[in-house]
Order: sequence, then C-alpha cells, then structure tokens
Amino acid sequence: MSETSRTARRGRRTVARHGELSSPHPLAFLFKIVGIAVAVVLVSGLGVAAYALTDLTSSFSDDAVALEGQGAVPPDIGAIEGGVDLLLVGTDECEDEYAYLFGDRCTGADAAGQLNDVNMLVHISSDPRRVTVVSFPRDLMIPIPECTREDGSTSSETYKSQINEAWGRGGLSCVAKTIKELSGQNIPFAAKVSFGNVINITDAIGGVEVCIGNGGIRDRYTGIDWPAGPRTIQGVEALQFLRTRHGLENGSDLARISNQQQYMSSLARKLVSDEVLSDPATLYRLATTAVDNITPSQSLANPTTLVQIALAVKNVPFEDINFVQYPVVADPSDPNRVVPNEDAAEQLWAALAANEPIQVTADQNRTGGVITVDPEPSESPAPEQPAEPQPGATETPAPTQTAVPLPDSIPGQSAAQQTCSAGNLRANG
Repeated sequence: MSETSRTARRGRRTVARHGELSSPHPLAFLFKIVGIAVAVVLVSGLGVAAYALTDLTSSFSDDAVALEGQGAVPPDIGAIEGGVDLLLVGTDECEDEYAYLFGDRCTGADAAGQLNDVNMLVHISSDPRRVTVVSFPRDLMIPIPECTREDGSTSSETYKSQINEAWGRGGLSCVAKTIKELSGQNIPFAAKVSFGNVINITDAIGGVEVCIGNGGIRDRYTGIDWPAGPRTIQGVEALQFLRTRHGLENGSDLARISNQQQYMSSLARKLVSDEVLSDPATLYRLATTAVDNITPSQSLANPTTLVQIALAVKNVPFEDINFVQYPVVADPSDPNRVVPNEDAAEQLWAALAANEPIQVTADQNRTGGVITVDPEPSESPAPEQPAEPQPGATETPAPTQTAVPLPDSIPGQSAAQQTCSAGNLRANG
C-alpha cells in the first residue's frame, strides 16, 4: 500500500475510544507563555501599536480562575525572584471543532464531562535557574481536599480518589489545591489546556520532530501506523502521538508519560532554535495560539507576569530542564491503580527545595515508553548570570554543584537527552 493510501486510510479513523486515551500533554503551554512574552517584547520593539498588544492579551484574562488557598504572587520586578511553581492541567474536554476526531469519547453519555488526565507541576528554581517538570500519573490514588466550586458550593474531601477526579470536584482551583497538598509546594500559578491545544501549538511552530523505535508503532485506538525512524508531527498526528499507549512496548499509562517526555524534550529544543526565536512572525503566531487555547489562573492573566516567567527560564541550559514522573508503587487494593512512593517523593522535593541539580538514574529502556539513542550535538542556551537579590525577596538555599541522584523509581529525562518511542512493532515482528 502506498504512503498516500495509508494516510488516507488513517484519516478515516477516529483518534480515540472512551477510556483508552489521556488528554494532550500541556507542557507546550510553558513554552507558549515564553512565546507570548518574547513576542510581546519583539513586536513592541518593532514599533507595533500598543492596541495590538492589548488585543493579544485581553482575551487571555477573560476566563481567569481564582486559586483557593494559594500564597502570594512574587513581586512585579524583572524576572520572578526565588523559586516558583506553575501547574499545567490537561483536560479531556470535547470541543466542537475537534469532537469528530474522538469517536465514542465525544458522542457518548460522558461527552459533556471532563477529567484532569494530565497534571504537571513546573518548578522553576532560583539562581542558578533550573526547570523540573513533575508529571503525576492519571491513575494515582490520593486524598482530594474539600474544594470550592465556581458557584460557591463545596465538594467534600475524600480519603482516596483517583487524581483525575479533582477537576470535577472544583475545576482548576481544586486540582491546584490537590497537587499542593500532595507535593507540599506553593502553587501561585496554574492553567488549563484541552484537546485542540496540541493540534494548534504544533501547527503554530511547524511541527516537532520525534523518533520512533522498535520497528514502529501501530495503535488502532489512536489510528497510528507509523514506521521506525524520525518523524515530524503536527496537528492531529501530534495529538495521536501524545495519547498513544497501546502503541508502546508495554501499553501502560506510565509508559505513555515517558513517551510524552520525548516530545517535550524535542519541543524545548525546537522552541529555542533559531527557526523559532529568530522569526517574529512565528513567535506572534505562537502567542496568539496561546491566548486562544488556555484558561489561566487570575495570577497568570497579567501579561507582565508572563514576561517575568519568560525572563526566569529563557537561559536555562537543556541539561537543567528535567522531566520526571512522580514516583509511585502499585496500589495494594487495585493492580490497575498506583499510590505515592512517599520515600522517593520526599527525596525529590528535598532536592528541589535545596535548589540542587538532579540526576535521573532510572534506566529509560525499562519504562516501556522509550528507548535511549546516541545524542546528536546540539547547542544549549548560555547560563544566566545570577541576579542581584531584591529587597524583601524570599531567599532560596544556596545551590550545590554536585547533582543529586534521584531514586531509580523516578523515571525521566533532561531536554538534552534524546530518546525514541519504544514502539510495539519489533523489526522482525
């Protein structure tokens, strides 16, 4: 069968079946924030009228959400001072424009509901700046606190629930409150993205190159039938890639997280490349895509805050951008669910609190989601020089230069590492 025929055949297949797929990965949002900030700076410097910038950011704040019980936002002076945490939530929302792609998920009885199937805590440390993105598995069983809904009513706390139920109990604020209590981190910023976000972001930057290994990927639930090798994905293909788990070596949700981290690493490298950063038109397109696809917390709706975040992360080297999975163990009550590995999690949070560089020791080849490859030479942004402390700023412990090895129960990778999907089609299979 020709490639054209295969493409046409795949085009007639739905991307999802209910219960088989998680929502698109929202790490793209972090870089879209940077895109907004850089675009605003560049366009302003080129003399575009102020009303254009106002139009770009005004809709971003229209649906902003207040976060319950969160601490104060850092001061509005330059880059964000000290460490800060940003929660990114991906929901399985059925948007009219894309509902036809998702089969039963968007036509059945649950089509109007939403789950927070992707939950990522982005920790930006103080000087020297480092970024650690912690992904929480959707099957994680934890307590969910009492939450205040948008209508003012409250949902009762639970002793043990699946983390992706938090959205239904109080929206973005409840997810932030739940992650705050689980992690012990203050979360002043949060944002929600949905299905169409991945399609739009990859289109806006011209696609992201990923690597398919183990002979290729075939997944009837997402409609993927791809051979091994490099592949530039965008649009619907990006969503298929990020949502596949049956196309991976062991078919688990934890494997899917590892595969998504490959995409995030590649996305990070693409977004700081000359191809993107040196093209004002691409940056502006990225910015406008962002404001159309994100529901932010009220604390994140101020465009000045977006610039602060951009200034804080713009020079972080790839080696210091790490994507890790929150450590878990099998739930004794249900083999299809997981519970926190509290000892390993404590080591992760302690390293972040001490602003220590971290080293992932887990073997990526054992995740079932990716396999390691020899890296190609690439350039990282120059390290940012430490800033002078601002009066009244919260001090962060002085960093050490020796990387702290994380327990091997915490899989992950840095943006400097290159991996390939652990496909389910062996070369001789």
